This record gives sequence, structure tokens and C-alpha cells, in this order.
Amino acid sequence: MTVTLASRRYVPLLIHVLGWGLLGYLLFFSHSFTSEIQFPRVFWVRQAIFFGLIVCVFYLNSYWLVPRLLLRGQTGRYVVAVVGIICTVLIILGIVEYLFDLPMLVHRAFHPDGKGQPRVYGWIQPNLFSILLVLAISTSIAMLQKWQDDANFRTALEQAKTASELSFLKAQINPHFFFNTLNNIYALTLIDVDTAREALHRLSRMMRYVLYETQSGTTLLSKELAFLNDYIQLMELRLTDKVTVTVDTPSPLRDQPIAPMIFLPFVENAFKHGVSAMDKSWIRVNIQQKENQLLMDVSNTLFVQKAPSLEVGNGIGLTNTRRRLDLLYPGQYSLAIDDHNPAGEYRVHLTLNLA
Repeated sequence: MTVTLASRRYVPLLIHVLGWGLLGYLLFFSHSFTSEIQFPRVFWVRQAIFFGLIVCVFYLNSYWLVPRLLLRGQTGRYVVAVVGIICTVLIILGIVEYLFDLPMLVHRAFHPDGKGQPRVYGWIQPNLFSILLVLAISTSIAMLQKWQDDANFRTALEQAKTASELSFLKAQINPHFFFNTLNNIYALTLIDVDTAREALHRLSRMMRYVLYETQSGTTLLSKELAFLNDYIQLMELRLTDKVTVTVDTPSPLRDQPIAPMIFLPFVENAFKHGVSAMDKSWIRVNIQQKENQLLMDVSNTLFVQKAPSLEVGNGIGLTNTRRRLDLLYPGQYSLAIDDHNPAGEYRVHLTLNLA
């Protein structure tokens, strides 16, 4: 991991070194291999000065002009600055050639017999092309770097937003659950102290799970099912004989990481809306594993006077769970809710792809 990060850090430096090495080869060595002309030493001094100038032009444009002028919308000032840089480089080269009488020396290298006329500043055209090429490359690199930085910044913002939203939704779910559970325990203390003590023990175990087992963002399926089983047994303590609760879980169980408390709102919704103290009612919870898929079916008696609705948002937990699924399993889940069926049940079918 450390080696990889270090190597990535030196990749841009290596690219710069190779790029300048190639340009240096073109300026200093290509003439030697492609021509038998013996250039005067002053010519190589002039090439070294030109090389240093275009290096300065590259970094001045890439790290100062483009970020401070072009990317801030000051296009006019940027164009003026670029034209000024080009003129400055050409003037410096002209002064060097004039001081060393370079046109005459190069002319004699090509024409030892002295015929013809030396071309005064004959390198202006290729110099101008080289400067423009360096400016274009440095501008492109600076723009690409800015685009990449913006993309990374947007990604970091999205991740921070997602993490913040998940924490908020999870914080909404947990107090909602404990609020209902504490009300149930309070009612039990008035009827059966031993049962209330057992309920408190289960609640403490569930609170320990929420506080310590769910902080990493994922938990094991076995722990999540144990938490769900504790919740169901806790809720059964206050039910009458008219309510039938059936729970089926995978056996044998293949442990997989899963988002914590992702099943609770569906089961909680069933207990909240699917039981009655006067009429016969039932709750069925079925969880299955199929390769990398996890399937959950929750069905309960449908009472018209208090029918739950995921869209309207009668249950805070259900609404937030759909949002959590969108954030944690985008494109990797399906959630179907059916409240119009011959059996007169409210059914929830959830499929999670845990691959």
C-alpha cells in the first residue's frame, strides 16, 4: 500500500523528467546525428538558453497564468500575458544572437566558401512554433489537472454527503425503535416484573449491538439476525394469544457482511400495524439465502383502519430504510410492497445483492 502510494507520487515527476529529456535531445543531439555540419559552440549556448526559457515558460503558464487568469475568467489578461511572454523570449533570443553574431557563424558553418548572405535571426519561426507548442501543452496539462481536482473534490463531497445522510437516517431509526420498546417495557412493569426484567435484559443486549457492532457501517448477517430475533421475542412478550408470529431464517447460515438494522423497520412496521388485541392476526418473517442474494419476506394481517403506507410515510423507519437502501445498495436491491392481494395481507419483499 505504502509503496503504491509512493510510486504514484513520483509518476508526475517522472513524466516531467522524460518530457524535458526528449525536448533536450531534440535541441542538443538531433542536429549532431542528422547533419555533418560542425556548429559553433555559441550555437549550443544559445540552445541551452532557449531550453531554459521554454522550461520557465512552461511552468509559469501552468502554475501561474492558467490558474490565476484563464481559469478565473480573465481571458483577455491571459492572452496579453502570453503574447508578452512570447515577445520577451524572442527578444532575449534576438539579443543573444546579436551579441554572439550567431547568424554569421551559422552561415559560415553551412557555407564555408562564404557565398550567400546570412539570415538575420533565422530561427524566429521555429522558435515561435516551439514556444506556442510548449504553451499549448502546459495549458492542456493545467486544465486537465484542474478538471481532475474538481472531480476528486466532487467525489469527496458526495462521499461526505452520503456518510452524513446515512448517519442522520440511522440516528432517526434507532431512537424510533427504542422509543417504542421502552413504552412496551413500561407497560410490562405494571403487569409482570419478571417479564419486564427479561425484556430489559434483551433490550440491553440490543443496545450493545447498536452501540458497538454497527459503528463500522457493516455487520455480519448472523449478528443482524440475532438482533432481529431479540426484537421479535421482545415484542412477543406483549402479544395476546390471538397473534401468531412465525420466523424462518437460513439454516445453515452463510455469514456475509450487511448494513446494520436494515431489516428492523419492516418487522417493526408489521408489529405496529399488523396485530390486534381483538381479532386474529399473524406476522410471518421469512429470510432466505440464494448464492449472493438475500431475500426477506414480511407479511402481516392488513387492517384497513391502520394500513401502513411506505409512500405516505406512516412509519419513519420504513421511509428511511428505503433511502438507506438507495444509498447503500444503489441498483443492487429490489423492494416490493403489496397491500392488494386475495389473502388480505400486507406484504413486503426485499431482495439484496450482497456480491
